[in-house]
Amino acid sequence: MSAPSKPALAASQERRFLVLFDFDETIINESSDDAVVRALPDQKLPDWLINSYREGHYNEHMQKVLAYMAEQGVSKDSIHLALVKIPPTPGLLNLLQYLQNHRQDFELVVVSDANMFFIETWLEQAGVRNLFQKIFTNPASFDASGRLVLLPFHSHSCPHCPDNMCKQVILREYLAKRQKERGGAPFQRVFYIGDGANDICPSLALGPRDTAFPRREFPMHKLLLEMQQSQAAEFQANMVPWVSGEDIVDCLKRMMEER
Repeated sequence: MSAPSKPALAASQERRFLVLFDFDETIINESSDDAVVRALPDQKLPDWLINSYREGHYNEHMQKVLAYMAEQGVSKDSIHLALVKIPPTPGLLNLLQYLQNHRQDFELVVVSDANMFFIETWLEQAGVRNLFQKIFTNPASFDASGRLVLLPFHSHSCPHCPDNMCKQVILREYLAKRQKERGGAPFQRVFYIGDGANDICPSLALGPRDTAFPRREFPMHKLLLEMQQSQAAEFQANMVPWVSGEDIVDCLKRMMEER
């Protein structure tokens, strides 16, 4: 095999930024799990099912919810309709438009504790599925009886994350894989956009040149503020809270000008 040409080497090492998105209450403006419950005949779960939730075992709980919905006769079409009605977070589509206009600079990935059917359904109806190189989420597919069967994404040993997903493990493995594929060239900067408590763990894998974008006044923002105030050494990244996707666009534009 011949050695790669100089242009090919340059292409593999071109300046590229990695942008990771959470899904629920980050790309969309509510929880997709809550939204699909509205497809039930009475649009709510029974108390016994709500009360069966065990801390740290949310994936297991959603498996029960989806089984219950199937028992109540909720169809795939009904779930699909509930999903496509979910509004995007304010300014989020403008952010995605900006990133699409600069595709040569940004690689986009979703890392979410929702599931593949929910995420792909929404992204496809919004016309933005093709922007994302990879979606890391829990597998979900309809079985022969019409029930949406949910599975855990992976197992891990992180004591801080739900039993089915550690987003930091996902991020570190993806960065290592992509660096190898890029001929040893790491991303120049990594941006992580999220809102929830489970977005803290991946934020701790970010370095001083990277940026965490927590949704303002949501759990991720409040927890990162506590870390900054306690001068917790494990959080090294810059923090830029956001209310609208335009806030993130403004920050990315400034960073693009710096180069």
